[in-house]
Amino acid sequence: MDHMDKIQKLKQQKQYEEYVKKKTPRHNVFIDMFKAFLLGGAICLLGQVIFHYCEMQGLSADECSNWTSLLLVLFSVLLTGTGIYPRLAKWGGAGALVPITGFANSVAAPAIEYKKEGQVFGIGCKIFTIAGPVILYGIFTSWALGFLYWIWTLVK
Repeated sequence: MDHMDKIQKLKQQKQYEEYVKKKTPRHNVFIDMFKAFLLGGAICLLGQVIFHYCEMQGLSADECSNWTSLLLVLFSVLLTGTGIYPRLAKWGGAGALVPITGFANSVAAPAIEYKKEGQVFGIGCKIFTIAGPVILYGIFTSWALGFLYWIWTLVK
């Protein structure tokens, strides 16, 4: 019986491996890279269009940059709230991680996910679940580099 149990387990394991192989999605790296390129390029193109529109309105380069950033964040949050950004991210993969829109999505997504828990304990506590470490390490790195620069200016 012990030998039969081993044979049965091997058959089950082989069936399971075949099932997993059948169900595991196959990815074409080149198609995935192309989709990421298209989505990331479309986001950057939108940023350029906004920037040039602001230039045509006679705004300075700094004001154009500010409006571009503001509108890209706004669009990202609106698309996240309506469920469109996650679908775009699923299709375009890493192309959705264009820094400003990807960061806005990472801040808005937990807030939307936890809104049912209330304003304070849901949104207030969970909004920085993903973005918190980015903010923390960004501030710490800025402080550390600023300190090193200050030391460098004293030595120089």
